[in-house]
Amino acid sequence: MTRFAAPIAEQIWDMKYRFKEADGTPIDLTVEDSWRRIARDLAQVEDDPSVWEEAFYHALEDFKFLPAGRITAGAGTARRVTLFNCFVMGTIPDSMGGIFEMLKEAALTMQQGGGIGYDFSTIRPRGADVLGVAADASGPLSFMDVWDAMCRTIMSAGSRRGAMMATMRCDHPDIEEFITAKSDAARLRMFNMSVLVTDAFMDAVKADAPWELVFDGKVYHTVDARTLWNKIMQATYDYAEPGVIFIDRINQLNNLSYCETIAATNPCGEQPLPPYGACLLGSINLARLVTDPFGAEAALDLDVLNKLVATSVRMMDNVVDTSQFPLPEQAAEAQAKRRIGLGVTGLADALLMLGLRYGSDRAARQTEDWLHAIARAAYLASAQLAREKGAFPLFDAEKFLDSGTMREMDADVRDAIAEHGIRNALLTSIAPTGTISLYAGNVSSGIEPVFAYAYTRKVLQKDGSRTEEEVVDYAVQMWRDKFGDVDLPDYFVNAQTLPASDHVKMQAAAQKWVDSSISKTINCPEDISFDDFKNVYMQAWDLGCKGCTTYRPNDVTGSVLSVSETESVPPEHIATEAGNGAEVVYMSEPLDRPQSLEGNTYKLKWPDSEHAIYLTINDIVMGGHRRPFEVFINSKNMEHYAWTLALTRMISAVFRRGGDVSFVVEELKAVFDPRGGAWMKGKYIPSILAAIGGVIEQHMIAIDFIEGEGMGLKSDPKAQVVNLDVPLGKACPSCGQFEMRMIEGCMTCASCGHSKCG
Repeated sequence: MTRFAAPIAEQIWDMKYRFKEADGTPIDLTVEDSWRRIARDLAQVEDDPSVWEEAFYHALEDFKFLPAGRITAGAGTARRVTLFNCFVMGTIPDSMGGIFEMLKEAALTMQQGGGIGYDFSTIRPRGADVLGVAADASGPLSFMDVWDAMCRTIMSAGSRRGAMMATMRCDHPDIEEFITAKSDAARLRMFNMSVLVTDAFMDAVKADAPWELVFDGKVYHTVDARTLWNKIMQATYDYAEPGVIFIDRINQLNNLSYCETIAATNPCGEQPLPPYGACLLGSINLARLVTDPFGAEAALDLDVLNKLVATSVRMMDNVVDTSQFPLPEQAAEAQAKRRIGLGVTGLADALLMLGLRYGSDRAARQTEDWLHAIARAAYLASAQLAREKGAFPLFDAEKFLDSGTMREMDADVRDAIAEHGIRNALLTSIAPTGTISLYAGNVSSGIEPVFAYAYTRKVLQKDGSRTEEEVVDYAVQMWRDKFGDVDLPDYFVNAQTLPASDHVKMQAAAQKWVDSSISKTINCPEDISFDDFKNVYMQAWDLGCKGCTTYRPNDVTGSVLSVSETESVPPEHIATEAGNGAEVVYMSEPLDRPQSLEGNTYKLKWPDSEHAIYLTINDIVMGGHRRPFEVFINSKNMEHYAWTLALTRMISAVFRRGGDVSFVVEELKAVFDPRGGAWMKGKYIPSILAAIGGVIEQHMIAIDFIEGEGMGLKSDPKAQVVNLDVPLGKACPSCGQFEMRMIEGCMTCASCGHSKCG
């Protein structure tokens, strides 16, 4: 039986990928059962399923090939789920009926768990005439608010994820409103946002030329291109959005430029897709393929790589035929082009095993060589599949061989495609791999540098307490196993210390042989100058990247920060007391609700009421302590409906703000009913509201949140005592820990593996 490389790996498998009965009883008893389930399901479409089941199992074994989470969790379960991660939806018509038809399609797709991308450039600008109704258009941003509300509703109904991408062309008349939309901290929280930047716009920026904002052939405004570019950069500098997508470059380098036009991407940007396009993802774990790690003969085993890539391509191609799709248009698009997105993870760890510093020229050359080898093996495998099973339906040999990646491809690959065709129109993409990388033993994510070589993770126990365990990077653990606990060499750099230019260099090196795109975050220091920050984007453009996403810690984005005794605390935190050299920090923004909470339900019988009141109090665990997080007050007595609902909302809102919330108890206990109170358990209670306050107080005492009746808060477990050397991140919406980090364009929790992107 496989031994997981780290406790967190087994926990991720059990929580996210292990097949279980509806009541939680495991069906997959071991991770080998999970691999067997996936292999058997994806082999069912083969003429000889048993042979390919074994080949697929061997590829999955030891975490060498990592299908995306949807495949790992859903394949072979017979559940009506899509195995595709994300979709770009249909083109939005510029009509009210068409817009809301697209909203319905988006809701149906998200209900099955797919992230979605949309181009909102097709909606007329704010203030434009609406023919036939004597009114002005409200503009695309107003409809994005509707999409945002829809996504929140789907999420509240239990959907696993709610990632969306919104794009807008740089020449749309409402582009400036789009650029600054995220300056409102409460607006469009369910969207990632990116500007579609054209070649002409970049030329105008460099020439400091005027730029026309146009819709349907009408020029609405003329602006200075460089000023508009600076507005994009300033918003990204301040709020981490919007990202930048070089849309003309994407279309020019697309293998399918002869039959499709792309105007949007999936939520994390690694898959530029046409209307109703879907992304099918999987990753080769490079960290598992290095022989003699840290030795004189350290190298990536290219023979193993080539065979693994070929098998992985076949597996992913079979997913097209076995998966469910939320909409028939999505199924038709996938079948017509059979695009897949085979990528990598563990790149930084593999480079470390060869003694290469991430971001160095040698590491960039090695990255380009490895990605070239993967692309070559993938295209040859797809050509062989076409010989066996037929090319994708829209294949046109002459046009395909003169497009996109094929112009640079090796001669023998071109010859094979000319002779047999190719099964998959596009084959390579580098997606966010945060969760599956943890599952594979905490290998480095995608092509990112290692974020942290070791950190302490708090693990929630059944009794509400938390224990701590060390989470160690895969390569670091191998180093320790080989050399003991000695200092790491200086080529062990991490995402925080790496110059931004080195990030861009690595992205560009990988992009050359990736026919789709790459999800990568370029980490910038908080004190980077605005001019240097802008240069990051210009470097990405000059080096041939298809897009650029940065993350600069700041007040708005919920920065990853280290609080020292002499630093001022950012506005999103309020320092309230200090002791032992640390600061106690209160969150002024409400904490997002985790997916599950523990709590208790209490029955309260008021003498004058025919029906009992049921009071449910749920808790969240913070810093190893439980604290009240929300309440629900219910009764069959309809006279109570309005005030119990109002009380539920108000108390929950207060609880989620943190700090000393015991005042809620005292305020409720002080409410006097002029009609008289009641004697309960030997005490006079002046009102039903006071009785509710008493129940909440007893709950607070039971969970050790307050000392006793009337004593208030003894210590606020929501307040985080900040270790001066440990970064404090955003609170995770799944586990509540302050361990959210921006990795590969997605906020990812280091404690439980939760990712906004799935």
